Amino acid sequence: MRFELITIFPEFFAGPLAHGVVRRAREAGIIRVEVEDLRQFTKDRHRSVDDRPFGGGEGMVLKPEPLFEAVESLLGHSVGDASAKSTPDRGTAVVLLSAAGKRFTQETARRYATLERILFLCGRYEGVDERVAEHLASDEISIGDFVLSGGELPAALVLDAVTRLLPGALGNQASSQNESFSLLERAEKSQTGALHKALSHGRTLLDFPHYTRPADYRGWKVPEVLIGGNHAEVAQWRHRMAMEKTLRNRPDLFAEEKEPV
Repeated sequence: MRFELITIFPEFFAGPLAHGVVRRAREAGIIRVEVEDLRQFTKDRHRSVDDRPFGGGEGMVLKPEPLFEAVESLLGHSVGDASAKSTPDRGTAVVLLSAAGKRFTQETARRYATLERILFLCGRYEGVDERVAEHLASDEISIGDFVLSGGELPAALVLDAVTRLLPGALGNQASSQNESFSLLERAEKSQTGALHKALSHGRTLLDFPHYTRPADYRGWKVPEVLIGGNHAEVAQWRHRMAMEKTLRNRPDLFAEEKEPV
């Protein structure tokens, strides 16, 4: 899979790309990551990427020209104009990271993991010219209900979330199937009516609690069921604990509809 990150701070990604699952996936050839300096696609001697907003207001806005030029250069063709817009490439997404975008979820990550290529547009300053969101980006994504200084950190997070879903990226592929926000599709394993109902309605759950040695630490003991060796009881306990933790920490997950694929 191919990721391309378009940013005015290319050096930002030196750290995130050099560690953990993303680094191993790059070394194994599972993913290819390119970082593009947006200023390379400017035409003035000052390499300007921003300007004052029409209508007045605070801050500066990223101009459309460099972003359109960057994406078209990487895609190898024009995306068109108001009179004739080109057909988007199949298997490719152009993702604008924006506080005004749709919320990124694990289901979004799964959808992205089926693609061949993602171009990330990392916003900065007060925002990005709306024509980028409307006519260049295929997706406008937010990682949460808060505002960051730019799209670089969100892009790194999305890249990581998608990479670990790709075949071969994790040492044990089951790790990505039994964790927070993963759909617990094996509802037949559930022995509790409430959990079965949650699963049958396509709800997502947080991960179940994890424990390791020592079994007794400062008087806090590991639940006996995890030590007993009965795998069926362990599975039931984990499902029940995942349900309880989700209800306690993220009850909103039971009020939301599943995102369409």
